[in-house]
Amino acid sequence: MSEPPFSEVLRNATWSAHESAEGEGYLTALMAGRLSAEAYGEMVAQHYFAYVALDGVSRALTGDPVAGPFVFPELYREEALVRDLETIYGSGWRSRIEPSGPTAELVARIERTASWPGGYVAHHYTRYMGDLSGGQFIRMELQKIYGYQTDGGVDFYRFDAIGSLPRFKNDYRARLDALPADEAEKARIIEETRLAYRLNTEVLADLGRLVPAGQPA
Repeated sequence: MSEPPFSEVLRNATWSAHESAEGEGYLTALMAGRLSAEAYGEMVAQHYFAYVALDGVSRALTGDPVAGPFVFPELYREEALVRDLETIYGSGWRSRIEPSGPTAELVARIERTASWPGGYVAHHYTRYMGDLSGGQFIRMELQKIYGYQTDGGVDFYRFDAIGSLPRFKNDYRARLDALPADEAEKARIIEETRLAYRLNTEVLADLGRLVPAGQPA
């Protein structure tokens, strides 16, 4: 019996952590339309700090044999996040945002993967494959709730430059399956992915402070 592909092993090993992140109270309140645009902006701000770090590491690892196949400039999110923050907070958005404690911890962990390409793959997979999947449902709901369309508000969730999302995700999984790593390294990547989900969930849990009193968080 042949071994399952690494993309399947990784997905199955981290699925419970993925579901935990989806169940956070902040996201529940956000998707129910119970938060102000400014409260939504707090999540956008935390994304900004995380993606500046993640895409910065990406640029540093472009030629690496392990990380290189997962360097996609067309995915970089900083410009989209800037447009979203400008839409939500106005031109003075930079003075309105700062990383939370959990975000600072996540950023530090991401930055350390500049010296560990396998760790970069773990964090890249955790964030971007989620953005390309459930993130698309989030975008559609936020458009309904806040009236955002194009050029700011939900541009973070738009990936027009990659074409077909299903085709891109299939290609991504094929790259995971072809990852030049032995079993020990793959096991490390799985553990780092679990950690990445936990750190991202802690960011969302901290945002629960923005849920109005009397609502579940």
